[in-house]
Amino acid sequence: MGPIGRFDPSAPLRDRPALHHPVHAVSRLNPRHLLGLGLSGLLLCAALPAGGQAQSRDHADASGSGMISIESDLQRADNVTGVITASGNVRIVYPDRQVVATARQAQYFSREGRVVLSGDVDVIQLDGPSIQAERITYLVDQERVIAEPASGEQVLSRFPVAPRGGQEPAAPAP
Repeated sequence: MGPIGRFDPSAPLRDRPALHHPVHAVSRLNPRHLLGLGLSGLLLCAALPAGGQAQSRDHADASGSGMISIESDLQRADNVTGVITASGNVRIVYPDRQVVATARQAQYFSREGRVVLSGDVDVIQLDGPSIQAERITYLVDQERVIAEPASGEQVLSRFPVAPRGGQEPAAPAP
């Protein structure tokens, strides 16, 4: 897995070094259908401590709209199985929460209430928590996140730590 800072979440896709001239599909689908798919990365942050207040420059115009954007090389929905899949350079952006999630593939299993991000998954909240794993599963009804590492690797989570009551930590006694 690459380092957590390998991309700037506010940078346009064309400026991100991890991608090499991909073909992008930007989808602004019915929020009900995107709920599970987007929540894989976005609700991860709901379970994590709140982050900063700065906005993503790239998506500032959608702020406050509740809009989730999913960018990927390919997106498909199967009404028979109830599975929505985004694959290839997947990037999920939720400006209202200042969250960006990236993966090779994202799937929403609507009948099971399960979301799976797989392949070098990064979920980052601006000035807030982040998580890296090979696979992240979000069980919507249980509000449960399962992060799995690649073979021989570990899951990496980072959380900003704030002192209790918003006060500065006490200086150590001499």
